[in-house]
Amino acid sequence: MDLREVVSALNDFASLSLAESWDNVGLLVEPSPPHTVNTLFLTNDLTEEVMEEAVQKKADLILSYHPPIFTPLKRVTWKTWKERLVVRALEHRIGIYSPHTVYDAIPHGVNNWLTKGLGACTSVPLHPSTAPHYPAEGTHHVEFCVDNTEHLDKVLSKIKDLKEISCLTTLPARVEGEEQTRVSLNCSQKALLEVVALLSQNSLLYHKTEILLLQKPLLPHTGMGRLCTLSEPVSLSEIIARIKSHLKLPHIRLAVGMGKTLESPVKKAALCAGSGSSILKGTEADLYLTGEMSHHDVLDAVANGISVVLCEHSNTERGFLSELRDMLASHLHYKINIIVSEKDRDPLQVA
Repeated sequence: MDLREVVSALNDFASLSLAESWDNVGLLVEPSPPHTVNTLFLTNDLTEEVMEEAVQKKADLILSYHPPIFTPLKRVTWKTWKERLVVRALEHRIGIYSPHTVYDAIPHGVNNWLTKGLGACTSVPLHPSTAPHYPAEGTHHVEFCVDNTEHLDKVLSKIKDLKEISCLTTLPARVEGEEQTRVSLNCSQKALLEVVALLSQNSLLYHKTEILLLQKPLLPHTGMGRLCTLSEPVSLSEIIARIKSHLKLPHIRLAVGMGKTLESPVKKAALCAGSGSSILKGTEADLYLTGEMSHHDVLDAVANGISVVLCEHSNTERGFLSELRDMLASHLHYKINIIVSEKDRDPLQVA
């Protein structure tokens, strides 16, 4: 498959519009076209060791969950390891694509996979994603009433001269027993200022104006983090055993909530793959599950009676790659070979 065809399919599998605003996702390194992709190589972190593995396995495109290029590069030399990744990729004509928080948000993504470690449960996003577009043109809806035809014609004439105005309609209305005309329109944030300025020239119109902020609709089952309700409450010790089994980890880090023990029941668990402090904070639950949290956020959770399980950052993400391989194989109609890195691992080990 051509690289651009594969990238288009990847974008269709999970829309890049779901990424957090601070993230750097999509195609990060592109060899000169035409570029054919026969082998897609999946990794959680693209280290130099993993890059050498990708070269040895003749990968044409690397999908690295974490973006190896995050802050802007001012040069591409052999001096730093991230620059060397770009050099090696281009030398061997290997593209690099990163989905990161896009895969955190999608219903069939990393956080959904992480919920499977809890046992039978239902889950909802902690921070739901919104649709990329508004349900109608514009960001604001404006309505006001005009009481005479001459005044109406002047107002409409001036509004029609403004840019970024849409859905302009007029309807008969009865206001306080008087026949009037209700004008409604949608406009952009920029145009709203001009509309308000126009209406403020007539104090009567201005006082009768209603302005509504249009909200982008929420996307079902999509967003950051998950709040999971277990079908049956189980002890904290049982949940820990399930998590270790799911993530294939011999050890986890545990902070037991104030007043709780290993035998305390867990009914609700809030989770976030990777670094979950900002997503989990303030959520009412019996348990927080994530890769890493700051010391003070752990103290806050414990003081509120919430137990915390930390598994190290990438250990809460890496296992998803096997599921991803199968999903992408089907999505790409089995046209290319997809392999998962054997060298990719969390940098932190228990010594």
